Order: sequence, then C-alpha cells, then structure tokens
Amino acid sequence: MKFTQPILPYAPDALSPIISPMTIEYHYGKHEKAYIDNLNRLIEGTQYADMPLERIIIESDGPLFNNASQAWNHIFYFFQFQPQGQKAPGGKLMAQIEKQFGSFEEFQKKMEEAGTSVFGSGWVWLANNIEGELEIIKASNAENPLTRGLNPILVFDVWEHAYYLDYQNRRPEYLKKLWNIIDWSVIESRYPF
Repeated sequence: MKFTQPILPYAPDALSPIISPMTIEYHYGKHEKAYIDNLNRLIEGTQYADMPLERIIIESDGPLFNNASQAWNHIFYFFQFQPQGQKAPGGKLMAQIEKQFGSFEEFQKKMEEAGTSVFGSGWVWLANNIEGELEIIKASNAENPLTRGLNPILVFDVWEHAYYLDYQNRRPEYLKKLWNIIDWSVIESRYPF
C-alpha cells in the first residue's frame, strides 16, 4: 500500500493570520510530504507494506515509527481546522470536559500550559481512554497516544516549524490563537461516546 498526502479541506490562506499561507506551504506542503515519502520508502518490501497507518505506528519503532507517526500526526492536526468551524464543543464531550476540568476555559488553560511546557519538539494531545475519560498528554518528537492504547481527539503541534514563521519564539501566543480555528464538530466526531 502506498500512502498519499491528502489535500487540505481549505485554501492555503484560509487560516490566516493564525496560520499563514507560508507556514501551510512549508509545514504541510514540505514537512508532511517528506514524512509520507520517507514512510513509503521505509515500508517498501517489508511486513508493514500492507498495514494501515495506525497499526504501523503501534507496531514499529525507530525511523519507521517516527515517519509513520509524524505523517499521521500532521494529518490529524491539519484536518481539525476550519476558519468558520464550530467554536466550542457540545454534548457529551463538553460535559466530560466540564466534569474533569471544571470549565471549558480551564481546560483551554491546561492545554496551553502543557504546550508551553513541552521541552523541545513535540505535541500536546487530548485523548480519551475506553471509559471516555479525558487526558492531556505532553509528547516528545513523534509520540502519539495510539501507542498508549488511547484515542486521540485533539492535538497541538509544538514543533518549531509549526509556528516559527508566524510567531518566532512566541509559542504561548500561537497556542492561544489556535482555539480560533479549531472546528469542534471534527473533535466531537473523534470522541466515540
């Protein structure tokens, strides 16, 4: 199976000024393409050649894991955005956020704090366990909640290439602004409760 890079469901300038067209071009257009190209090269002729991407992430390590997970992570990240998307969660997801974090605003604060405190490159995930309980996970490099048996539902990319062209070293500002382009209908669809 050969993996292909999906086309984004919005124009390159649609998320501006929060994520600029130049960042889309480099981050999704070049970084993500490289992960997918490397993944395809690494699985060719191996036991992973016909596996779904999620299974490769769970079963691999080293360069294959890094490229498989980064390919998946970036698609997950970019496909949660819409400039005119649903601005807050509702239903069962909102009820769970309020139950565990006290309020939506407190949850946002905890996500931003987690993202700011990741040392170096990585991700901040919101994931759920099999009971539907939520967990904020700080992850280094290509880490992914799938390897912990958790279901990821939201992610913030805190690799410098995600924000440096637009925010330089102002990671907290970038994290705060991401809330404006999250489409909570997408996030709710990832929460299976």
